[in-house]
Amino acid sequence: MLKCKDIVLAYRGKRVLNNVSVEVEPGRVTAIIGPSGAGKSSLLRCLAFIDSPASGAVTMDGDEYLASESTTFPLRTPWPEVTAVFQQFFLWPHLTLRKNISLPLELRKVKDIEIRITRLIDQFSMSDFVNRFPNEVSGGQRQRAALARALALEPKYLLMDEITSALDAVQAAAIVNHMTVLKDAGIGILMITHHLGFLRRAADSIVYMQDGEIVEAGGKEILDIPATPELKTFLSAFNSLENSNTPRQGEPR
Repeated sequence: MLKCKDIVLAYRGKRVLNNVSVEVEPGRVTAIIGPSGAGKSSLLRCLAFIDSPASGAVTMDGDEYLASESTTFPLRTPWPEVTAVFQQFFLWPHLTLRKNISLPLELRKVKDIEIRITRLIDQFSMSDFVNRFPNEVSGGQRQRAALARALALEPKYLLMDEITSALDAVQAAAIVNHMTVLKDAGIGILMITHHLGFLRRAADSIVYMQDGEIVEAGGKEILDIPATPELKTFLSAFNSLENSNTPRQGEPR
């Protein structure tokens, strides 16, 4: 299990995470939701061992990584067991998508590179564009390549920050199917998303954050019956936005 306990994080003297604790279980999807500035991405970056919290600890499969302001965090990095995919993709622009996916495998001298690459290309239906450069494909295609690259090294835990942002409904549905396969393989997944339809289909547990704190957590039922006024207000705003974007009868779609 990947988990953080009592994480505190501050940027330029402003606390952005305040004693936050979250668990990512193998074979399950944990979703983080909340308004902009709630601390969701900061939490993911701590779980990915990218940012150094002021206090608290991150534990992966029993190994504890203590936070300290006076030391570099972490003292050891569990990559690629913990791998993150970000909204910005971070693909190398001078390499084809195939090379973007294969390069981490080459650096780690993995023996079955071609087998893994072929499997991922098939899994994410990339054969038509995998030999193109990032600037030659759509945002959704770049997103699939970024996700394939993250999975190439077969992580135990996959952290995803708004990966559906560049995907249409068909592509998002495909990602849900891929996540089901990953869950069945025992991979623990944490995702940040504003796509509530995607959330309802994919998540096993949901955490609502606001102002750097966890306000409410539970199963998917909290989307229908929120226990806190903060989550109720948040969902009401989203439902109003979705309804305003839904064409009325007779309107063009």
